[in-house]
Amino acid sequence: MTNTPNPPDTDRDAPHQPSPLFLIAPDIDNHTLLEYACVSLASANVMASDFARDLKGSQGHTLLGIQQSIMLGEMAVNRVLDNLDSR
Repeated sequence: MTNTPNPPDTDRDAPHQPSPLFLIAPDIDNHTLLEYACVSLASANVMASDFARDLKGSQGHTLLGIQQSIMLGEMAVNRVLDNLDSR
């Protein structure tokens, strides 16, 4: 067995390089980004909740836990938007 280094894309110590496939335009303002994040989280919340109803046992409980985490993230983003709008 030879001791060869990992390729850069599998090296755990290498800094993460984002893929250029999907990029957010650098001139998009924070308020717009937060609004998009809120809508995305709301959609994920509904999808996870609907799918969890179809699962039984521990899988359903796991997905409901994930759905609650999504919901908490959505609430946090909404609070930031409220704070920004109140200024």
